[in-house]
Amino acid sequence: MSEKPIAEMSFEEAMAALEAVVGTLERGDVALEASIALYERGAALKAHCAGKLREAEEKVELIRAAEGRAVGTVPVEGL
Repeated sequence: MSEKPIAEMSFEEAMAALEAVVGTLERGDVALEASIALYERGAALKAHCAGKLREAEEKVELIRAAEGRAVGTVPVEGL
């Protein structure tokens, strides 16, 4: 597991770290305290990824607005 601070991770790095956390938790071969720490790290990684996605959506909206195209996003989930 990477010791790089989450705030310094790219989206791809954070996703890979999150996948590693999930894989470790799914195996179920870690002690309770370690599982709790992993879960907390996973929650922080998930929040970081969500923030990176929001930033990307905002950039796309700015580009579209500069091009005179419609601005706004539609959530993909549930479509």
